[in-house]
Amino acid sequence: MKINEQKKGEPPGMTLIEITLVIAILLTLISVLFIGISTYKKGADRAQCITNIEVMQKVVRSYANLNQLEIDEALVIGTLVGAGRMLPREPKCPDTGSYTFQTKVPSQGPGTLATELYLSCSLATAVEKHVPRIYAGW
Repeated sequence: MKINEQKKGEPPGMTLIEITLVIAILLTLISVLFIGISTYKKGADRAQCITNIEVMQKVVRSYANLNQLEIDEALVIGTLVGAGRMLPREPKCPDTGSYTFQTKVPSQGPGTLATELYLSCSLATAVEKHVPRIYAGW
């Protein structure tokens, strides 16, 4: 009784070409996965940056309304951020950029579109990185 039935001349197992082809397909799939993950991370960083700018705009507008500050009056970040203030800590850019704060109350545009931002990101001018126009919604 034969247990292993093979045709004559056919080697057992997989050939080197078959193994190479499987490895190449796996590497291609893994590289597509890494490209998708990096794109997702960039999109998430961009969304977090936009959220930080929106929150800061709302905090500045709320503080200005509560303290009856006019447009272009002095307003430094130290009065907004810290223990017992409007924000517990200063926002940090999730990407490699940095934030710049104004020293005055920004003007409010028509509707909800902010014409000036109190907080701006150094990556805001990079193509498709961060969006400088923010709908503040106050």
